[in-house]
Amino acid sequence: MKISLPQQRDGSQVTVETDGNPIVIVGANGAGKSRFSSTLGASLGDRAFSLSALHGLYVRDNSSVSQSSVGRMCCSTDTLPAELRDAGHNELELLMARLMHDEMLNLLDYKLSRSDGNDKPLQRTRLDEVIELWQEVFPGNKILVESGRFLFSRDNDGDRYSALRLSDGEQAVIYYIAGVMYAPDHAAIFINSPEMFLHPTIMQALWSRIELLRPDCTFIYTTHDLEFTSSRSRASVVWVRDYDPAAVAWDYSVLPDSGSLTEDVYQAIIGARKPVLFIEGDGVHSIDAKLYPLVFREFTVKSLGSCNKVIEATRSFNDLSGFHHMDSYGIVDRDRRDQHEVNYLRGKRVMVPEVAEIENILMLEDVIKAVAHSRGRDENKVFGKVSAAVISQFSQALKAQALMHTRHRVKRTVEYRIDGRFTNINMLEEHIMMLHREIAPRKIYEDFCRQFRHYVDTRDYAGVLKVYNQKSMLPASNVAALCGLRSKDEYVAVIIELLRTSGPDARRIIRAVKRCFGLDANDAADAKAEKP
Repeated sequence: MKISLPQQRDGSQVTVETDGNPIVIVGANGAGKSRFSSTLGASLGDRAFSLSALHGLYVRDNSSVSQSSVGRMCCSTDTLPAELRDAGHNELELLMARLMHDEMLNLLDYKLSRSDGNDKPLQRTRLDEVIELWQEVFPGNKILVESGRFLFSRDNDGDRYSALRLSDGEQAVIYYIAGVMYAPDHAAIFINSPEMFLHPTIMQALWSRIELLRPDCTFIYTTHDLEFTSSRSRASVVWVRDYDPAAVAWDYSVLPDSGSLTEDVYQAIIGARKPVLFIEGDGVHSIDAKLYPLVFREFTVKSLGSCNKVIEATRSFNDLSGFHHMDSYGIVDRDRRDQHEVNYLRGKRVMVPEVAEIENILMLEDVIKAVAHSRGRDENKVFGKVSAAVISQFSQALKAQALMHTRHRVKRTVEYRIDGRFTNINMLEEHIMMLHREIAPRKIYEDFCRQFRHYVDTRDYAGVLKVYNQKSMLPASNVAALCGLRSKDEYVAVIIELLRTSGPDARRIIRAVKRCFGLDANDAADAKAEKP
């Protein structure tokens, strides 16, 4: 969809090609971003569909509701009975009434078709989508439909209660999901303050999932929250700096990709309802931040930067488990850690993959085959050529890799073994000389060379991925071209896009990544689900 933005101060207009990606309008309070958004919506006419949790949950005046997108959708048709349209409900209640009404019509149609001898299956409805996603966002909570009413309950409490007892955040999630489901085909869905009532730890995952509900629509967010802005990694970010009311024009710019806003480290994560998974990377541009939230969907994923921060945060968070009653895990690259170090970290709930680094995960056999399959290529031929190229590349760098592993092993051994209790320099010098004899770095180096040569001679691709630290491996392997793609970045983008779906290739990638961490990936269940 091409969208022409409002007029700039110099009289020009900017056109944004969304390609299905969202637009984020961001700016300080008073910069004119709300007026910018409303002007943009007016220019799109019937394609614009607006949602605001503040308006949807609290405005109960009939005239105001009837002018809203949800009000027009619910009240300008004959699908809702007059008593529901005219009772002064707010937008959330209108949406819930519409969901229930459509559900009843679907059940009636199903019963009539069965009575006519038609074995047509019961159709999936918007209400099914709302219940499924809401319960995913709030684990341990249930939506029940009983006697034409919505009721709610929690696993640890048998009490059933109405929507009036839900928190603002719980109500807002229902409002947003249902509202998006009822937007017209190919609409531009305007979301005002998408962070309102939502805890930061659920906000990113929620909007990513909601966007998947309507891939035909373009989402346009208006916010001053930089944390939310940074979470929309594929968005066109419009920075509104100022507004000239006399000219009805704005000072704004569309930020280039290189100017994406960075995310600050979260200071409060205890409000999350899912277990927390700390990862390396910057939270916006790193492969870790793009891959792991889509693989480990059962977690709230938080990027911390360095591996040391991940290890420390996991330890500290678990030390406070008696306070927040939540599990915490971490993920760090294997790098050149030996098995002793790996086992130690795993014992501290820090997961370490059976490959050297995050780029190597993208080179797992089943990941390559899934991408090749999705592009209509012979996956076995593609993998055969890629594995041969990687092993050849590793063979040429074998001694350099062995030396780097040796340096790491020596460094770690010295850190473990050195004794700081010395009374003079002679004792320290003698201790270090003795360590040199005990460590025997040349022997370590020769052992690594033999081990690595064995991987090459036996064509042990998995063994190579486990020890090979080389970020140029992916482009040098020619995997992108063999899959019919133009570059490494496009190869990574295809993996991420596949993971955004729920198809067999996505499940195959998820299984491969989880097996790489020694986790149960429900192979049998997933394999059964893939059968036609």
